[in-house]
Amino acid sequence: MNNIQILQSNHLNIYLHTPRRHSLNKQHCSFIFCQINKHILSSSFSSSKLIPKAAMTSSSSVMRKLQVVSPVPSDIDIANSVQPIHISEIAKNLNLTPNHYDLYGKYKAKVLLSVLDELEESKDGYYVVVGGITPTPLGEGKSTTTVGLCQALGAFLDKKVVTCVRQPSQGPTFGIKGGAAGGGYSQVIPMDEFNLHLTGDIHAITAANNLLAAAIDTRIFHESTQSDKALFNRLCPPNKEGKRSFSDVMFRRLKKLGISKTNPDDLTPEEVNKFARLDINPDSITWRRVMDINDRFLRKISVGQGPDEKGMVRETGFDISVASEIMAVLALTTSLADMRERLGKMVIGNSRSGDPVTADDLGVGGALTVLMKDAIHPTLMQTLEGTPVLVHAGPFANIAHGNSSIVADKIALKLVGPGGFVVTEAGFGADIGTEKFMNIKCRYSGLKPQCAIIVATIRALKMHGGGPAVVAGKPLDHAYLTENVGLVEAGCVNLERHILNSKAYGVNVIVAINKFSTDTEAELNAVRKAALDAGAYDAVICSHHAHGGRGAVDLGIAVQKACENVTQPLKFLYPLDLGIKEKIEAIAKSYGASGVEFSEQAEKQIEMYSKQGFSGLPICMAKTQYSFSDNAASKGAPTGFILPIRDVRASIGAGFIYPLVGTMSTMPGLPTRPCFYDIDLDTTTGKVIGLS
Repeated sequence: MNNIQILQSNHLNIYLHTPRRHSLNKQHCSFIFCQINKHILSSSFSSSKLIPKAAMTSSSSVMRKLQVVSPVPSDIDIANSVQPIHISEIAKNLNLTPNHYDLYGKYKAKVLLSVLDELEESKDGYYVVVGGITPTPLGEGKSTTTVGLCQALGAFLDKKVVTCVRQPSQGPTFGIKGGAAGGGYSQVIPMDEFNLHLTGDIHAITAANNLLAAAIDTRIFHESTQSDKALFNRLCPPNKEGKRSFSDVMFRRLKKLGISKTNPDDLTPEEVNKFARLDINPDSITWRRVMDINDRFLRKISVGQGPDEKGMVRETGFDISVASEIMAVLALTTSLADMRERLGKMVIGNSRSGDPVTADDLGVGGALTVLMKDAIHPTLMQTLEGTPVLVHAGPFANIAHGNSSIVADKIALKLVGPGGFVVTEAGFGADIGTEKFMNIKCRYSGLKPQCAIIVATIRALKMHGGGPAVVAGKPLDHAYLTENVGLVEAGCVNLERHILNSKAYGVNVIVAINKFSTDTEAELNAVRKAALDAGAYDAVICSHHAHGGRGAVDLGIAVQKACENVTQPLKFLYPLDLGIKEKIEAIAKSYGASGVEFSEQAEKQIEMYSKQGFSGLPICMAKTQYSFSDNAASKGAPTGFILPIRDVRASIGAGFIYPLVGTMSTMPGLPTRPCFYDIDLDTTTGKVIGLS
């Protein structure tokens, strides 16, 4: 067989193994054979090598062909069955040299931000965001679809592609949800490293967050036991020559206070008082300690009970690490300098006179940046089929904004270049993840997506149509395992609202129907018809969980067409100059609410943040992911409900106001039977087993 025949055979193999090949239309066939001709015309063949390295596309030279089996094995078994490619080869395919990254073992590397500077003049590729319908507690395969689509684009459609996903928290990994590396034959590997420590970013966030928490209580303690003079003398101690000086971070507080003096000895007693005494109101403190484990017993605690704290007991609590504002800062920052500014501007509470107190007021902004200096670099990994992945940041979707980092997306868009694709995932349903992606992340990044994908499953649509409750850890009801087109059609109201909301941003919307083995053709066709009737650009049935990238080729073709045919500019749901209440009401309206009810505490906080000059920030709703409303049991597309706002908090450094909707908790708890029951180590091979 000659070289041309081999290329033709390879692409014919794609055609023969493409899902629903019996329904491939003329466009699909034309696309496939155009790819054959492109390789024939562009390659320089030699007798010694079938496909010279120089002739390969950047995506194809390290692609791995999967040997899929049925039934699909467990995620960890699939991940352990594949030998990852050395990460230097993945980097090389992106035209990255060793100067552009730091290795973290064989299969992970930190891509340095200097890449952005070098590629500043390069044009971006296409930008695709993946959201979903309102999920069941089991998840609908959004991460799996994100990975499967990228495998299809890179390994089968010869496109430059980078997957951008969040780093998962250990809370869900050991709790009830499991990991977030994708699933089946569409995963990020090494799966165990992805779901556990990775390169330590979440640990860095935990350390930085808790350093700030310690600084708050320590400052209150010392201010309560010292005079202004003693406090000032300790903050600005004389050196060996008897001269005092301000540290660099102190000049930030001096500037905030309007004091232009640079010599500590020149401050008046009044200025000494203003500078040295933060006078933090303990009741106003919003900064809590964090840990990356689900632990319900830390939701409310008291600190200061030791004998040396002199009775300074204060009630506080823990959040999960990925709910920390520092995580949100990491995800929304655009550079190291920007991250330093954002960390310093984080507000931890107010003084007794009502002024916001920041991390820089406490003198800790620089130290936080030092702890985060390595975490700002995205981590390069790979999919099962060898396509590149950038893993970075992991803010909780229902508590924070639920998107991976701006810097990872920007680096990826430059690396793939014109005609390439960056696919990024937005957490939970489109009412949470995609809404925050558009109105928060895109505002700060300046990037515009061309296509928004909504992942749907028959299982979730049946639930929204009135099916029995879906409970993690319990077998699915018979209704989810047998055909019921009526139940599916009734549940499509949820899908339709997500389509309408996503289209309003000016992007083309594609519905990816994640096919399970129990789904019937009639049910799948019902979803496709409902999606198209609701205005979706296309609706595609996918089998990437069972077949890898081969099962998402149709989706890849649809995404390419959607990106090439965008006609509208990016539109936001609300302008930033609206008041805090008005912006909250605009988002609530997109949920289907007829109004918003603000608690007395929420009213008080809104008034304070407006007075402090923070009303121009975007809104990040902290809401249940299981319903458009605040009631997780309210399925489908509820309307006419009143959305209750229990409290309103601010992440000033990250750059958003976040209302707490209903009883939303910032520290999840463990179920009766957590995932950790199944997780262990094979002490013979050293491989992790039981991760899901």
